Amino acid sequence: MKGIVSICCFVSLLLLQATGEDEVENAPFALRDKSHIEETLRLATDDKSGDYAAALQRLRKIYHSAIKPMEQAYKYNELRQHEISDGEITSKPMVLFLGPWSVGKSSMINYLLGLQNSPYQLYTGAEPTTSEFTVIMHGEKIRSVEGIVMAADSSRSFSPLEKFGQNFLEKLIGIEMPHKLLERVTFVDTPGIIENRKQQERGYPFNDVCQWFIDRADLIFVVFDPTKLDVGLELEMLFRQLKGRESQIRIILNKADNLATQDLMRVYGALFWSLAPLINVTEPPRVYVSSFWPYDYAPDTSRDLFKREEISLLEDLNQVIENRLENKIAFIRQHGIRVRIHALLVDRYVQTYNDKMSYFSDPELVFKEIVDDPDKFYIFKSILAKTNVSKFDLPNRDAYRDFFGINAISSFKPLTTQCSYMSGCLLAKIEKAITDELPALLSSINSDKQPGLSSCEVTGCGEKPKNRYRKN
Repeated sequence: MKGIVSICCFVSLLLLQATGEDEVENAPFALRDKSHIEETLRLATDDKSGDYAAALQRLRKIYHSAIKPMEQAYKYNELRQHEISDGEITSKPMVLFLGPWSVGKSSMINYLLGLQNSPYQLYTGAEPTTSEFTVIMHGEKIRSVEGIVMAADSSRSFSPLEKFGQNFLEKLIGIEMPHKLLERVTFVDTPGIIENRKQQERGYPFNDVCQWFIDRADLIFVVFDPTKLDVGLELEMLFRQLKGRESQIRIILNKADNLATQDLMRVYGALFWSLAPLINVTEPPRVYVSSFWPYDYAPDTSRDLFKREEISLLEDLNQVIENRLENKIAFIRQHGIRVRIHALLVDRYVQTYNDKMSYFSDPELVFKEIVDDPDKFYIFKSILAKTNVSKFDLPNRDAYRDFFGINAISSFKPLTTQCSYMSGCLLAKIEKAITDELPALLSSINSDKQPGLSSCEVTGCGEKPKNRYRKN
C-alpha cells in the first residue's frame, strides 16, 4: 500500500511540474527551502545605492559631454541602429529568459521571486501560455504597466521599442513590485519558441524584438525541457542571433528531477549533440541541470547535485549584479571606441572625396568610385597606420556603402573643423573619455574611492577594463 501511495505522489509531482501549475489543492509534497536564494544573492546586505547613483551620474555626464556630440556630428546611430538613452545608462542589469514553450521559464521567475500562489505570479501551463514579452522590474507597489506606457516613458530604457509597431507594444507588458532582488536586476520573460508557427503569424517582427533584448541583456538563460530537445528553424535563428554573446549565455536543463540518473545523462548528451552545430565556439556555454520551481525535488533523484547546480547558477547571477557598474562603464567605453572609429573613417572618406574633386569632376562618379573600392584609396589601411585602432575593431566596408547611400558625404565636416573655443575639439574629448575619464571612473569604483576622483596618478587610468558580459 505504501508503495502505491509513493508512486501516486511521484506521478502527481511529475504532472504538476509538466503543467507548470503552481497552485494545487492538498498537494501531497512539501515546498522547497529557499533560504539559499537570499543567502547566495546577498539580498540581506545593504546596497550602496548612493555611491552607485553618483557613479552613474558621472558616467552619464561623460557620455553626454564627450561621446554623444561625436555620435550626432557623424550620425553614428544610423550606422549601428543602437542609440543609447539615459534610461539605458541608468538601467539595472537585464536577465533574459529564452527557450521553447512550456520549459519552465515563467516558473523559474516565479520561483526566484517567490511569486507562487500570489495574484501576480506569471501564468504557467503545459500549453503555450506566455504570448507577451513580460518585463519584471522594481517598483514601490505591485502594478502592471502597459507596453505603450513603457515605450512612452523616456526615463525607462524601453522607448526604442516603439519602432517595432503598435502590434508589438500590445504584446509588451511590465510588472512592477517591491522586491530586494528587483532592486538590483530586471527579468524579461519571452514567448516560447513554437516551431510550427510562422513568424508572420505573431503580428510583429519576433526575431528583431528578440535581437533588441539580446543586445541589451547582461545574462541570457536559454531554458530547455528534457522532453523538448528538438531543434527547429526558429531555434536555429535564435542561436544565430546569439552569436558573439556566448560569454553571456547560460543553458538550463530544467525539470531534471523528472528523469532517472541514467536517463538524465542521455538527455544531457542529446542536448549537446543538438546544440553543437549552433554554438561554434571553443568553450561551450555553462549548462545547469536542476529543477527550478518551488516544490521539493522528486524522490530518488540527485537532489544534492540539483541543489549545488542551483546555487552555482545563483552565484553566476550574483556576479552580474555585483559587476553591474563596471559592466556599464566598460560598455559605454566600448561604445565610445566604436564611435571614434566611425568618426575617423567618415573623416577619411571626406578627405579623400575633397582631394579627388576638381572643377571638372562629376561629384557622383567620384563618390561612387571611393565607396565602391575604399581599399584603392587606402581609407581603412590609413586608419590602422595613423591611429591605434585594431584591425579587428574596424566595421564592415559594405556598411558604409549603405550609410553614405542615405547620408550625403557633403553633409559631413572634417574632424579638424569640429572644434570650438569654449568646448574644444570633438576628437580630443572622446579620446580623453576613452583613455582617461572612463578608466579613472572604473578604478575609483574598484578601489572604493569616490567617483569624482579622476587623477591618473591615483587611479592608473589607461588600463582597459575587463568585461565578461558585454559583447566585444
